[in-house]
Amino acid sequence: MKPLYRIAEPADWAQAQHTGFFTSQDLATEGFLHSSERHQVLETARRYYAGRRGLLLLEWDEAALEAAGIKVKREWVESRQQHFAHVFGPVPLAAVQRVWPFGADAAGEFHLPPELG
Repeated sequence: MKPLYRIAEPADWAQAQHTGFFTSQDLATEGFLHSSERHQVLETARRYYAGRRGLLLLEWDEAALEAAGIKVKREWVESRQQHFAHVFGPVPLAAVQRVWPFGADAAGEFHLPPELG
């Protein structure tokens, strides 16, 4: 399975350090956590986090999510004309493989961490 990625607010990540699980407002309001595959991350950042700095990019292991009983379902998102992985539950920290600082540069553009190409 491919890794999944989540652009995260620092406050949500800090809360995860205390609870052992990553969650955010979308789980409460929509019933799932939004996530992306690598090729979807930059467009997601441009659309929803324009010019933002101080964010984080989390890499989730889909197999670890499923092993923890967390359902992952790829659902069609009409506005993007693509399927996106929706995660139906809090993400245990054991499923978080890597974390990078993530934010717009001085020109307002986002770039993937060098490890992701």
